[in-house]
Amino acid sequence: MDGEQPIAIYPPAVDGGRRVRVGDHFLGMAYGLLDVAEFLRRAGIEDADEEYVRRSRLIEWRGGGPEAWKR
Repeated sequence: MDGEQPIAIYPPAVDGGRRVRVGDHFLGMAYGLLDVAEFLRRAGIEDADEEYVRRSRLIEWRGGGPEAWKR
């Protein structure tokens, strides 16, 4: 994945999961920062971890930041 594609984390669903998209690609439903980090690693961001997910300017958090997992 190149770093220019937008990463979007959508608002929490009823079950607390958040959709994760990179560009036009849906990566999955995340239920915590570790899930987001794993999706990003699979997409090619090898150094993604919880801290990266919290601080990255590449990630657009919609409907709450990295600590919002319940509706």
